[in-house]
Amino acid sequence: MPVQRLNHAVLYVRDVARSVAFYREALGFEPVMELPGAAFLQAEGSTNDHDLGLFQIGAAAGPSPAGHTAVGLYHLAWEVDTLDELERVAAKLTELGALVGASDHATTKALYARDPDGLEFEVSWLVPADMIDDELLAARTRILPLDLAAAKERFGARTRGGVGVSIPV
Repeated sequence: MPVQRLNHAVLYVRDVARSVAFYREALGFEPVMELPGAAFLQAEGSTNDHDLGLFQIGAAAGPSPAGHTAVGLYHLAWEVDTLDELERVAAKLTELGALVGASDHATTKALYARDPDGLEFEVSWLVPADMIDDELLAARTRILPLDLAAAKERFGARTRGGVGVSIPV
């Protein structure tokens, strides 16, 4: 049987308490277990044991060279259910000074942000399969700035995203 989905991610961070506070405030993650120098967080509504692990390596740690001078992970992406929720997350990330971009990938509407250690992550809403048409498929070849108001008008502010794509029908 092939791999089904990503179960969790683990990040090395400078300060676990600072990172826990950030992911809690920015994305609503809650600690399910904390140890000296480590924390395991769960996303709201998740049934995973944990969705994000954080391991402290100390304040002297340098920035990740991934993508600059070394290969490595570019970013993690989390999915939200509605465009209203994506808009709420955009406001929270802006308030925290963490939002660094917002893109319309046609079938995916995405926010990009950085955590306190500069690690990039994405928060996205996926157009449901039954709303993907030839026009959207053709538009995936270009990246446009995200216009949340236009997306909400076209797809609905509370339409459940990802149905038939990342969420089984």
